Amino acid sequence: MKKSFHKIISLTMALLVLFSTMSFSMNMHYCGDKLVDFKIMKEAVSCGMDLQQTPNNCENTITTKSCCSDKTVVVKGHDDLKSSFDSLSLEHQTFVAAFVYTYVNLFEGLDEQIIPFKDYSPPVLIKDIQLLDQTFLI
Repeated sequence: MKKSFHKIISLTMALLVLFSTMSFSMNMHYCGDKLVDFKIMKEAVSCGMDLQQTPNNCENTITTKSCCSDKTVVVKGHDDLKSSFDSLSLEHQTFVAAFVYTYVNLFEGLDEQIIPFKDYSPPVLIKDIQLLDQTFLI
């Protein structure tokens, strides 16, 4: 249970770092007031209404405003995740050093298994205690 909870938390934090540093853009194409196309990280496809044939005669051209519009929203991610150890204050450096030292020594194993009662002899049994108390394992 503890290992699975640890894996879930570490995966969640990794995804949080990934999505907070990722930059992406959303492109939308509107025709009038209606959203026609929506793309993430690609150009939105035009509906074709803004592609009007221009006549060869330049005197008879009438410029009209297109009813189509494109909108682009860019979401910037964080780029300053790397911080230097020198920019920390003395108190923070002391805390980090003590935390790392304690964390490393926390998982250091013992060389031998310590048995605290190995020098003591067991008590002398005069009477059978199970028969006196009438407690039997079934």
